[in-house]
Amino acid sequence: MNANGAGTLRIAAIQMNSGDDKARNIETALRLIDRAAEEGARLIALPEVWTFLGGDAASLEAAESIPGPVTELLAERARRHDVYIHGGSFQERIADDPQRTWNTTVLIDPRGNIIARYRKIHLFDVVLDGVATYQESAVVAPGDEIVLAQVDDFTVGLTICYDVRFPELYRILALRGADLIFQPAAFTMTTGKDHWETLIRARAIENTLYLCSPAQVGSHGDGKWCYGRSMIVNPWGTVIATAPDEETVIHATIDKESIARIRRQVPSLANRMPESYAWPAVPAVVR
Repeated sequence: MNANGAGTLRIAAIQMNSGDDKARNIETALRLIDRAAEEGARLIALPEVWTFLGGDAASLEAAESIPGPVTELLAERARRHDVYIHGGSFQERIADDPQRTWNTTVLIDPRGNIIARYRKIHLFDVVLDGVATYQESAVVAPGDEIVLAQVDDFTVGLTICYDVRFPELYRILALRGADLIFQPAAFTMTTGKDHWETLIRARAIENTLYLCSPAQVGSHGDGKWCYGRSMIVNPWGTVIATAPDEETVIHATIDKESIARIRRQVPSLANRMPESYAWPAVPAVVR
């Protein structure tokens, strides 16, 4: 039973420990969606790569078209519970590039329609000295579209994981009207323990909006560990819901009035001086 008044929205973030058993991952996700709906969520969000988290070659095999079997399952649950479902992210097949996929999220409305699709723009190509090297671009193609959608009274922006390190994307979403930004993730333990909460709270504070970050948690085999700590953060930067280190669901009620009040008190978006920034005339220097 959804209890959402005008200008408010009950949201849920699902935290998972996905692995290389796609059927088990899907079964877990559907069970947690059912739980979130029974607990009153109107909008339910899944984590990054929730259908399959394993080796690169197997990830290619796990990829699907959109629409496809996974989106049909999510659409059925959306209709059953009369909710919106944010599809975290999963591997989307690229018809003309069998060696790569897109890392894609969808947003499904209560009638089961896909109302938005976002493909991860920023790919996780990093070298963590003494820990691991990640080269997401070896098997994933970048997206090139900034995406927003409407959920009841709220405008929501779509991002995925590593995107959170690129504040320009979040600023664009805010300037285009976002009240809430989703950032499903599979953050590594190494980076998560030092950066996860700081980055999420910073994006919420500087754009005075809500952040919802459903995450992967725990061991995923082959030495892969994800940090977890799924969280929902308000426009003041306060963590209003956070997950323990297990598969679970967290909830929060967000409201338009809070966004308006904080933007009135600290009008950082209104106080921008873009004419003084001289970008892109200033050359980028990276050392």
